[in-house]
Amino acid sequence: MQWERTLDLLLVHCEGEIGKVIVGGAPDIPGTTLLDKMNHINQVDDSLRRIVTREPRGFAQMSVNLLTPPASADTHAGFIVLQADRAHPMSGSNCICVVTALIESGRVEATGEKTVVRLDTPAGRIEAIAHVEGGSCRSVSLDNVPAFAESLDLPVETPEWGRIKADIAFGGVYYAIVDVEQIGLAIDAGNSRALAEIGMRLHALISQQVKVQHPLRPGIDKIAYVMFRSTQPDGVISTCTTLASRVDRSPCGTGSSANLATLFARGLVGIGDTRWSRSVTGGMFKVEAIGQTTVAGRPAVIPRITGRGWVYGKETLRMDASDPFQTGFTLSDAWGLQADEA
Repeated sequence: MQWERTLDLLLVHCEGEIGKVIVGGAPDIPGTTLLDKMNHINQVDDSLRRIVTREPRGFAQMSVNLLTPPASADTHAGFIVLQADRAHPMSGSNCICVVTALIESGRVEATGEKTVVRLDTPAGRIEAIAHVEGGSCRSVSLDNVPAFAESLDLPVETPEWGRIKADIAFGGVYYAIVDVEQIGLAIDAGNSRALAEIGMRLHALISQQVKVQHPLRPGIDKIAYVMFRSTQPDGVISTCTTLASRVDRSPCGTGSSANLATLFARGLVGIGDTRWSRSVTGGMFKVEAIGQTTVAGRPAVIPRITGRGWVYGKETLRMDASDPFQTGFTLSDAWGLQADEA
């Protein structure tokens, strides 16, 4: 068997959300910046994304992170999040997976119990602290890009639930955040399928009615996900981000950052405050407001997200030009409402 072209990946998950990391064999993506490279994948050539995220090599409940050389001298690496629909500029759970993979594979040397890892992303630079014990990365704290609220309580017309309200906020990507009580469900593992399907329907409706554009980063111009939320009696915020007709297994770092921005905009959290996000699997992220700034005049909060990642294996994918499914496929039995779009 000839292996003319291969991709090497580390298998990593963060609180149950799979975020594989490509560590070898990937082609060079044209572009000077990480944003240029992401836009090239989304607008010019998305063959790599399709190869690694779609069947038969990929599956709906996962992401793949493309490592790139650092874009600046003082960072360790860059990464771009590849998902079923497109390449995305940032993801908290995937960032935790990348940092964990870099430390545990030795690509970034652990310099102590708190090892700083600096990463370039299409959304901006991320500084993370890997908490290391005995050579293992026990958790990661990442200082995310500034998060800001675009609109609060924005009315959205729906055929099934009438007029609902959504917060539109940026936490690395754009979110429409919906209080789950408006659709008559609870954020619970047993409701995962229903939440995923409703989230996809709401995403289509909201995307038609609401347009976004990051003021500083061309190409970040779509609402990436609908996230449902519910504040529990103990103060923990239950989160459920819906994507590719499924739900995020993690509490969602960028979504938790976007939600923090809405709380900050409402005056419900201040600098130094902490909240906890909990996913449908019971995974937890610590969410801290560590600073404030502005983004093109918009008030913004700087979030710090802390969570855990685990390297659970590695794989090598063979690229064979004779393979009829070289760019993969999606079927509605697994991919649901987004099968035709993935």
